[in-house]
Amino acid sequence: MTSAQRRNQLIGVARGLFAANGVGGTSVEEIASTARVSKPVVYEHFGSKDGLYAVVVDREVQLLQSSLLAALTRPHQSPRSILESGVLALLDYIDDHTDGFQIISRDSSVGTSTGSYASILSDVASWVEGLLSETFAGHGYDPSDAGIYAQALTGMVAMAGQAWLETRQPSKEQVAAHLVDLAFNGLGRLSASPQLTRSTQRARGLTNRP
Repeated sequence: MTSAQRRNQLIGVARGLFAANGVGGTSVEEIASTARVSKPVVYEHFGSKDGLYAVVVDREVQLLQSSLLAALTRPHQSPRSILESGVLALLDYIDDHTDGFQIISRDSSVGTSTGSYASILSDVASWVEGLLSETFAGHGYDPSDAGIYAQALTGMVAMAGQAWLETRQPSKEQVAAHLVDLAFNGLGRLSASPQLTRSTQRARGLTNRP
C-alpha cells in the first residue's frame, strides 16, 4: 500500500472499532491487529489513538455538516420543504453512515453545548433560527422568539433520529412526515396520515405524479 492507502485503511478500521466499542474500549493494539500492521505504523500515521480518533471524528463531522448545509440552503424551497430536507438529510446520514453517527453522537448528548454532535446541532439550530426569524417577522411575530423554536425543532429531530437508529422503522420518509406534521400543525391539529410535500416525494422517487 501507498502511505495514503495505508492511512485510509487505518481510518476505516478504526472507524468500525470506535463505533462498536467506543474510543475508551478500543486499543492501538486492536486497531493494528485488525489492520494487520504493527503498532508503530499506527503511531507513524496518527501519533496516538487520540490522534486517529480525532481524524475519524473530523471526517464524519464534515460529512454531516455538508449534508445538512446543502439540505437547508437548497434554493427555492418553502419553509416546510426546508424542514423536510433537513430531517431527511439527518436520517439519510444515520442510515448510510451508521458507524460514523454512532461515533459522533456517543460522547455528546443532544442537550449539551459541547461535543461534536452537539456542536453540529448548535449550528443547525442557528441556521433554523435565521430562517424562522424572517418568517416570524413576515407574520407579525416577535423574531426574538425564533431561537426557542429553533432549539425545540432541532432537539426534536435529533432525538427522533437517535431513536430511529435502533429500529429503522417506520421508513425515513414516514418519520420525516410525522416530525414535520408535528412542527407545522402541533399536537392539536395532527394529520391522521401525514405526507411529505409533493416536491420532496418527487425528489426521493416516491411518486410518479406530476
